[in-house]
Amino acid sequence: MPEDAPHPGKPPELGGPGDEPDTAEPPSGAGDAGWPASGARSYADEAGLQRLREALLRPSRAQLIVGVLLAALGFAAITQVRTNNTDNTYAGYREQELVDVLSGLADTSQRAQRQINQLEVSRRRLEQNRLDESAALSAAQKQAQELSILAGWVPVTGPGIRLTVTEGPRPVDVDSVLDTIEELRSAGAEAMQVNGDVRLVAQSAVQAAPGGLQIDGRLVTSPFVFDAIGDPHTLSGALNLVDGPVAQFKDADATVDLEERDSLDITAVRQPSTPQYAQPQ
Repeated sequence: MPEDAPHPGKPPELGGPGDEPDTAEPPSGAGDAGWPASGARSYADEAGLQRLREALLRPSRAQLIVGVLLAALGFAAITQVRTNNTDNTYAGYREQELVDVLSGLADTSQRAQRQINQLEVSRRRLEQNRLDESAALSAAQKQAQELSILAGWVPVTGPGIRLTVTEGPRPVDVDSVLDTIEELRSAGAEAMQVNGDVRLVAQSAVQAAPGGLQIDGRLVTSPFVFDAIGDPHTLSGALNLVDGPVAQFKDADATVDLEERDSLDITAVRQPSTPQYAQPQ
C-alpha cells in the first residue's frame, strides 16, 4: 500500500494551516467504504459549531428581532409569576394570623359604618333645618304681605262693596263718616279707600273742612265714594243697620247708593312711615 494512501478507517486531516473549516467539503463517497460514517458526523458537528459561533458573533436582522421578542415574552412571564405571588399574600398565613386580619377588617368596617351613620344623621338634620327655614321664610313672607295690606302699602283686589254718598242741602256729618268706617272695619273689611285717592287705615283721621272733608290731611269732596274689600253681604248688612250709616246719611238729605261687587280694585296706597315714639317691647 502506498504511504500517501489514506489508511482504511482513518479520516483525512481537516485541511492545512490557513484553511477555513467551514469551506472544506468532505470527499466524495463519505459514508461509503472509503470514508467511515463516524468521520462524516464529526465533520458535520464541527461545521455546525462554526456556523453557530458566527451567528452569535454576527447575528442577522431577523435573529435580532426574534431575540427581542423572546426577551419580551420572558419578561411578561416573570411579571405574571410575580403578580400571582402577590395575589397570594395571605396564602402562607397561619390560622390565628388570618383571624387577626379578619378581625381588623371587621373593626374597620364597623368604624366606616358608624361614620356613614353619623353623616346620614347630619344630612337629615341639615335637610330638616332647610325645610324649617323654608317654612319660616314662607310664613314670614305671608305675614309681611298681610301686614302690607292692612297698612295700606300695596294695591289689592277682591270682592266687596261700593258706597256712594252725594251731599244734599246740608254737608255730610263727620260723625256719620266715622261711623261708616268703623262699621265696615267691624264687619271685616280688609282694605278701604275714599274717592280712589285716600287709603283708610287704623291711623286715619277725618275732619270737617270747607268744601268737603279732610281725611289724613287731604281734602275730599262730594260725592264721597267708599270702597271696601271683604264679604259683600256682611259689609252691606253692617251699613244698613237701624240708625246705621245709610240711615244717617239719608236723614241729612244725602243721596246714598250701595252696591255689592264680585270684584273691586283698591289702588290708593300709603307710604311706609317709621314710628317716632313707639318701640317694640
